[in-house]
Amino acid sequence: MKAPKRLQSLIDEGLIDSVQRQLMSGKEAMVFVVRCGDETRCAKVYKEATHRSFRQAVDYTENRKVKNSRQARAMAKGTRFGREAQEAAWQSAEVDALYRLAGAGVRVPKPYNFHEGVLLMELVVDAEGAAAPRLNDVAFTAADARTHHATLLKEVLRMLCAGVVHGDLSEFNILLGADGPVIIDLPQAVDAAGNNHAKRMLLRDVENLRHFFGRFAPDLLATDYGHEIWGLFQRGLLQPDSALTGHFEKPKGLADVGSVLREIDDAKAEEAARRLRLQAAG
Repeated sequence: MKAPKRLQSLIDEGLIDSVQRQLMSGKEAMVFVVRCGDETRCAKVYKEATHRSFRQAVDYTENRKVKNSRQARAMAKGTRFGREAQEAAWQSAEVDALYRLAGAGVRVPKPYNFHEGVLLMELVVDAEGAAAPRLNDVAFTAADARTHHATLLKEVLRMLCAGVVHGDLSEFNILLGADGPVIIDLPQAVDAAGNNHAKRMLLRDVENLRHFFGRFAPDLLATDYGHEIWGLFQRGLLQPDSALTGHFEKPKGLADVGSVLREIDDAKAEEAARRLRLQAAG
């Protein structure tokens, strides 16, 4: 196919040889299958951020550093330059997280390059060599659901030990590769220690996994890995190979009503977003 304008610069730079086909198009990016010498890879071409709410942007970008005070002021004022700087920071967050997590051994696509708003990375494939499907497009036996759920919990542990919370982990941004699940889509990844919303996002990520795999293995619905994982992290006891039980005894004491209400609101918003994604996928 004819190379899109955004990918032509990568061809001119010799980073890719040709564009094979479009793989997918989402609100934030378009992904293409490309050839690089003898290898097939994928290129994620970012779109302008026009579909993220202000609240989401604030939650996810809290404590992210920008290059200079001029950028920070422009981003705060919402000027055109500020919006461009904010979008560049959003893209860089995914690139930084991808390299960081790949280095920590997390199951993410291997990154190769980032050039002018295009992220070049590994193409995750299934056992037949075709582009791997998302989890939401696959049905599982109860045994396979438990296996993949356990695998992904280990990846959540590795991510948290590397100081990263995915922030939007669900069946829609996990691919089922030939050798198991691979986590994708990281522009909203947050710093576990530096973002006040990290705990809530971690709990939501784990809840999404529980909810999805619980459709195939209902016994998973009785587990509470999220609070267990965060409790270990808070106490400085979390390791990539930490043994988990799926049970958590919440400490007795005064309830944080505000925190509970925020979690309820977030759960409602996430469920509404999940229903919209299911309708779009259907």
